[in-house]
Amino acid sequence: MDLFDKIEKKAGPLGQYADDAYGYYMFPRLEGEIGPVMDFKGKTMLNWSLNNYLGLANHPEVRKADTEATEKFGLAYPMGARMMSGNSVYHEQLDRELAAFEQKEDAVLLNYGYQGMVSAIDALVDRHDVIVYDAESHACIVDGVRLHMGKRFVYEHNNMESLEKQLQRATKLTAETGGAILVITEGVFGMTGAQGRLADIIKLKSTYSFRLFVDDAHGFGTLGKTGAGTGEEQNCQDGIDIYFGTFAKSMALIGGFVAADKKVIKFLRYNLRSQIYAKSVPMPIVWGALKRLDLIRKHPEYKTNLWTIVNALQSGLKAVGFDLGRTNSCVTPVMMHGSVGESTAVVHDLRENYGIFCSVVVYPVIPKGMILLRLIPTAVHTLEQVERTIKAFVEIREKLANGTYSNVGRIVSMAD
Repeated sequence: MDLFDKIEKKAGPLGQYADDAYGYYMFPRLEGEIGPVMDFKGKTMLNWSLNNYLGLANHPEVRKADTEATEKFGLAYPMGARMMSGNSVYHEQLDRELAAFEQKEDAVLLNYGYQGMVSAIDALVDRHDVIVYDAESHACIVDGVRLHMGKRFVYEHNNMESLEKQLQRATKLTAETGGAILVITEGVFGMTGAQGRLADIIKLKSTYSFRLFVDDAHGFGTLGKTGAGTGEEQNCQDGIDIYFGTFAKSMALIGGFVAADKKVIKFLRYNLRSQIYAKSVPMPIVWGALKRLDLIRKHPEYKTNLWTIVNALQSGLKAVGFDLGRTNSCVTPVMMHGSVGESTAVVHDLRENYGIFCSVVVYPVIPKGMILLRLIPTAVHTLEQVERTIKAFVEIREKLANGTYSNVGRIVSMAD
């Protein structure tokens, strides 16, 4: 069989909807200034779908720093991989400041968070080692685990009994191979909003020998007294052996970092294939990250404002009977019952008749027959926008219950 014929026949769980969904449900084009109100297909939308937790995307000091860095250095500088010719004093400064912010000895920048996580897992373990990871881990963790040449065991999501069972299996196996154990989880799970049980995992170190690697993409900047993340929130930052953060959420940027003991970061600097064989982070990104980190440190009110909106939104939705699952973070998942066709009708109604834009998640990401509308609050949303959204969701739920959306087909087609 020809390869291209083969891939055409297996579109994938999301690709099967491509013809009907492109440009509306998938790959939508939001336009205008980044913020709670943006334009979509010629209409003004109240937007709950941007990773801009602290509202830094259009902060005047951020825009100024980004502009000045681009004018001074351009997008090409520094040229080459960081190990060969792409290092600078500013890259090194950002390494140090991120390490200090996360209360770790050292840190290393990543030009992309996703591939950086994949590469870090690949670098840390060999075929003798065992990986134990949470069943609901992000795709970047799953892809990193897939590269592992040795054994990997998955434990039930946030289930400590299941984790301990897998640690027992891993301990027995590594006694035979002479390998080590790496446990991987998330600080905040991006779909459900549930915090990983980091403190409970760390307690297991008294019984089992392992190192803990935490992906804290949604916790960085949003949780903890200083914004250092989920470990700080749970008073167990010291127990996290390897901390991963991304710039894509609280910093409204691109890139990321890994923070750990000096010996670990030294090893990663010389073994992270995604960094050794790829261009260094461009200077405007580095300058922009330094400015954003400075604002996070100096302005705790940004996080306070964020949580004012989070608490109002989540408590308001719960008060009128919505199921938000296990969230104890900013991520706000609203669960409803319905088919894929009904889910697209709900989203279409929200956008066209209520002017509200949010992301929808359906099977196979979540169980069949469920609809998840995921809201991402930010520090620059308003309480009035929260009230408007809750009112709209109540009306949408009533329509869903009385069958208003039940006569739609496989998907409400909005293809251009």
